[in-house]
Amino acid sequence: MALPHLEDYFPDWKEREALAEAMIPIIGKLYRKNVVVYCYGRALYNRSVTDIMKTHRFVRQVAENELSEFESYPILEAISRLDLGPSHVDLGLLAVEFMERAEAGDTITVEEYTRQACAPVIGRHVKPLAKPQHVVLFGFGRIGRLLARLLIEKTGGGDQLVLGAIVLRPGRPGDIHKRAALLRRDSVHGAFRGTIRVDEENQCLIANGNVIRMIYAEDRSAIDYRAHGIDDAILIDNSGRWRDEAGLAEHLRSPGIVRVMVTAPGKGNVKNIVSGVNSHLISDADRVLACSSCTTNAIVPVLKAVHDHWGIVHGHMETIHAYTPDQNLHDNHHRSDRRGRSAPLNMVITETGASKAVATLLPELRGKLTGNAIRVPTPDVSLAVLNLTLMRQTSRDEMNAYLRDTALYSSLQRQIDYTSSRERVSSDFIGNRHACSIDGGATIADSNRVVLYMWYDNEFGYACQVVRVAQKWAGIRYPLIPGDVSRTGFDELRPVAAG
Repeated sequence: MALPHLEDYFPDWKEREALAEAMIPIIGKLYRKNVVVYCYGRALYNRSVTDIMKTHRFVRQVAENELSEFESYPILEAISRLDLGPSHVDLGLLAVEFMERAEAGDTITVEEYTRQACAPVIGRHVKPLAKPQHVVLFGFGRIGRLLARLLIEKTGGGDQLVLGAIVLRPGRPGDIHKRAALLRRDSVHGAFRGTIRVDEENQCLIANGNVIRMIYAEDRSAIDYRAHGIDDAILIDNSGRWRDEAGLAEHLRSPGIVRVMVTAPGKGNVKNIVSGVNSHLISDADRVLACSSCTTNAIVPVLKAVHDHWGIVHGHMETIHAYTPDQNLHDNHHRSDRRGRSAPLNMVITETGASKAVATLLPELRGKLTGNAIRVPTPDVSLAVLNLTLMRQTSRDEMNAYLRDTALYSSLQRQIDYTSSRERVSSDFIGNRHACSIDGGATIADSNRVVLYMWYDNEFGYACQVVRVAQKWAGIRYPLIPGDVSRTGFDELRPVAAG
């Protein structure tokens, strides 16, 4: 696509805006059929006109190609005329491949190309799950409410993960209205996308048509989930009260619960999973899983990518972390060192288990990484700094090019994001769905020494990782277009690009 003359910029924008607007009903209709449309790994469903246009702009800047709505809309329109079964379709990758073929002299039409690319899923009407998978949220704090938002958003045609209930400690009369208000509006993440209605008589929230039972209980072992119409459910414990197998397994005593996840690092024999890195270790026989910490989720995908290509001799990780509810608003007693001092007023040096957790997730790095944390007076988004010594030399450009390609084309596409802007700050990453975002403008490389800076939304980005683990554990399978239809897991996309 040639750049417009100065007088053509506004008309060009309006044309692309009209195409993006026309995409929305098509994407929505496909989504209700469990055909999920992406653009270089970024979901396009439930997005505004400007969101779709910004996604195209991101691809042009990072992938350094000429993708625009002029190229992607005809592909989407052609896809909508096909009888596609449930699948994940990357519109951006399809459009760019079609552009490249056309530039090489290939005379294939849009219709012929899309039919060829989507052939594996045309008429393949296999549901992502044999029956919907109930999910129960145990706890409704910062992570719990974001998990609720994500699960409601990802309901699709109702054949996937279904949020059936939220478990809370008994509160005062009218507590359900308070909980609804907290779900509707969030000081960090903004308003809930949709509508929420309170059914006080039946103790339910109706969120975008989803009926969510609010279960108030002092004793978790006394809850009979089947009495609430919930069976064979995955329970996600985000209360922070139990992290070992014995404590988490108590949930399994409740009728209707068959599997338990915890949104924290697991202790003892509990298997810690970071989506995209070791999801293949999830087994149908598992009954308890942990999703590790937000910082572990942020650093491990990058460590894996770098170690696989260069090899890591040793390194140090420092996370400059947003304050959390565990800290005090004002100086007060706290069981941990320093955390008793006012969180909004201080930088607080504290410990992190993320560097130790790496050894479990990437055994080849055992004993090679140290780490620490500094809590800072911001409510969300953290920054991990990796100072690494590699087995061979590299340059800043080589490292950035490799990480950019990893973010765009690899099996870690949903975990690693990339930005080259030198103007972005922490608040710009609120709502980012990746486990981390490489700040390429800050990368330092000297011989075999490299320093990497990675932003991560320690609330929302982490919640996205948790949902990915739940999807994998539930057995949700989607063919990927473009790609080999046999590679149907959420974590697989295509091999990491060579450096």
